[in-house]
Amino acid sequence: MWHGRFAFTHRQATLSETEYPLIIAFHGWGGDTGEFLDNAVVRSESDQRGYIVVAPLGLGQEEPGNPLASWSFSGSTTGLDGDGLNALVPNDSSAICDDTVTADYGYPSCQGTAENGCSWTQCTTDDFQFTADLVADIQQHYCVDTDRIYALGGSNGGMFVWDLAREESSLGIFAAMASLIGLPHRGYLSPPTAMGGMPVMSITGSRDRTVPPGDWGDASFTTTTDGDRYHYTGATAITKAWAEAYGCDTSSAAAAIDVGVADVDCRGWSFCRGETQWPPVLDCRRDMGHAYGLSWSWPLVLDFFDQHSR
Repeated sequence: MWHGRFAFTHRQATLSETEYPLIIAFHGWGGDTGEFLDNAVVRSESDQRGYIVVAPLGLGQEEPGNPLASWSFSGSTTGLDGDGLNALVPNDSSAICDDTVTADYGYPSCQGTAENGCSWTQCTTDDFQFTADLVADIQQHYCVDTDRIYALGGSNGGMFVWDLAREESSLGIFAAMASLIGLPHRGYLSPPTAMGGMPVMSITGSRDRTVPPGDWGDASFTTTTDGDRYHYTGATAITKAWAEAYGCDTSSAAAAIDVGVADVDCRGWSFCRGETQWPPVLDCRRDMGHAYGLSWSWPLVLDFFDQHSR
């Protein structure tokens, strides 16, 4: 299932006694490993800081070989949200989308799993166990710092990492995570499985019509306006839930944090467990649409990862 392309810090990574931090980078829906590994900033910044970056390839509609590769997470296979009926919204249902106006992206592998026309990722395999197995395989062949293993995803991959932190198979593997323009579907607010929480950086676009983060401080769900009508958990709601799991004081609104990047508004909560330069849960937004912005977001994520180890 995984693609054998790697970005290495040093050619002697398999022989050196030096341990290197590892990032597993999950592509977006219909994407591939090149979303990250073909980017010059990703390669240069990762090399300079000593990171190994591995970008696996998800499965498609008729696995393998279909270009619509994806990562499966809560709601994306069944089409069901985490809230059920919302009595405050007329004609609402327990679906993750408005099936009457949203295109059918269903995969053949989900025919026995999907409960409506909102299902949109593959159901062929357990992507969570695959990730754990992939990390274990990498550790068998390369010199990895087991206290500095990170997960990052973009769009569909960014949605996947929120769920990855909730899985038992991920316990004891990851030191921190980052999601680029990816949020859980409506109602999926369960905290990370790891005792004491998990550091996370969420980066979204305030003008994103595909995965809208919502307004600052608004904990309600959001809905796409790009032609389809999917429902997502807002950025405020999910980051607050993760901050609470980390022991942060969320009784007040998240405060602005200077991360040294122009035009990026990052906010977080204080009085969290442990001491790091920035709060362990950061909600960062920029005036942009559904785009990774790797020229600035990748170095920012590495700055965040550099502050966290298991």
